Amino acid sequence: MLAVARTFALIGIDADPVHVELDIGGGLPSFTIVGLPDPAVRESRERVRAALVNSGFEFPLRRITANLAPADLPKAGPGFDLAIAAALLVASNQIPRGMLERHALAGELALDGSIRPVPGALAMAEGTRRLGLRGIAVAPGDAPQAALVSGVEVVALDHIARLRQLADGSIAALPPTAPESLLADGANCSADLADLKGQPALRSALEVVAAGGHGVLIVGPPGVGKTLAARRLPSLLPPLAAEELLEVARIAGACGDGLAPTAARPFRAPHHTVSGRALTGGGTPPRPGEVTRAHRGVLFLDELGEFRRDALEALRQPLEEGRVTISRVGGSVTLPSRFTLVAASNPCPCGRGEESGECECHHGAVARYRAKLSGALADRIDVFVGLERPEATQLAAAPGERSAPVHERVRAARLLQHERLGEGRCNAEMTPEEIGLHCSLDRGSERLLASAHEGLGLSGRGWDGVLRVARTLADLDGCERIGEQQVAHAVSLRRRGDR
Repeated sequence: MLAVARTFALIGIDADPVHVELDIGGGLPSFTIVGLPDPAVRESRERVRAALVNSGFEFPLRRITANLAPADLPKAGPGFDLAIAAALLVASNQIPRGMLERHALAGELALDGSIRPVPGALAMAEGTRRLGLRGIAVAPGDAPQAALVSGVEVVALDHIARLRQLADGSIAALPPTAPESLLADGANCSADLADLKGQPALRSALEVVAAGGHGVLIVGPPGVGKTLAARRLPSLLPPLAAEELLEVARIAGACGDGLAPTAARPFRAPHHTVSGRALTGGGTPPRPGEVTRAHRGVLFLDELGEFRRDALEALRQPLEEGRVTISRVGGSVTLPSRFTLVAASNPCPCGRGEESGECECHHGAVARYRAKLSGALADRIDVFVGLERPEATQLAAAPGERSAPVHERVRAARLLQHERLGEGRCNAEMTPEEIGLHCSLDRGSERLLASAHEGLGLSGRGWDGVLRVARTLADLDGCERIGEQQVAHAVSLRRRGDR
């Protein structure tokens, strides 16, 4: 007997359809899985066998062959267990065949027959809709993500024995979850900007970064508030829009984070020992890296001078294009990576800075430390902030402005940008054509920017970066046109804080 079940292989953050073709024939008892399976998929034979026996089903002592088609698509992970088991039960006439024609299946089997979550539930639900199937059966832990996809029935199966109920239609599907119902969760953040003592320049820069999505480099000695400020940036950001929430939930699901979807923006802070592959993604099949997991959120690189230079250089394409392409012999995968970069660094290895007169670092060591940030990468960062140690009076003063009013100003500025550029886009994403259209300057502002071009040695990309920041400053001020004040402020934010 032959039975065909439908499931999916996760490639990057997308789900490619896979047909599990299972045949039970004559011959000596055996169980073979073909179709380019990895070790985790080949081990599915033992999980399926034990799960069926321990759940009261009969395991056929015949020659069993499971083909995962298409055969040239790599199959990785334990997510094929449930589909293989269901096809085996149908082929052995233990459950009706019609179930496999209506539902896709995805889940890992425990030896007692219970069903565990697998990565990519949301992407698989979208794939189910593309195939025109009625619904998808997943583990209870994956159901909240899958339920975000409209037009697909999501059935939560906690045990393989419930396949009988799925076959006769006696198990109810979960109600769909509208992404808009989760948007109120985005403003919840325990960290508050009021925790930052002093540092008015850093406070102002954080507001600009949050409003326009610009990258920022913060340079200063240890303990001045670099890390504290970066970790409070999410409290200033607006919640995700509905389409952005689906993007972020798809990425989180593909990475196996297993969290209930919320409108809070991602915040990723990889350790400085991270490799280039872990930062941008890689592997076979390709998996998302930190830049993709930070999509629509914040990527925080603390102690920038301690990162490997090759890892930092891999950030060029994501910062410039908002996506990263992973190429392998078998093909390439393009992953989204539109994030706000926040980098923090000491001025030198000892942290005191050569200008302080207390630095104990050799000049060559300082040069090597600063050279970790190449000119090409620095040119892609729009805002630079140099910090000094706060005065005692600042540390003892009352808390500064809280996150809530800054959050409202940022949200108002983002609304202006959405009206101008489209939903979900911000000033940091403006193309050269859009800069020419929305960042026109009067004569005085042009002279000021031309003077800054000579003084700072701006490149073409740097020139555009100043205009983008000036546009954000004008949006925060509620101005339709960019004035000299905004251009002067944008130029001051372009000055390197470590020079």
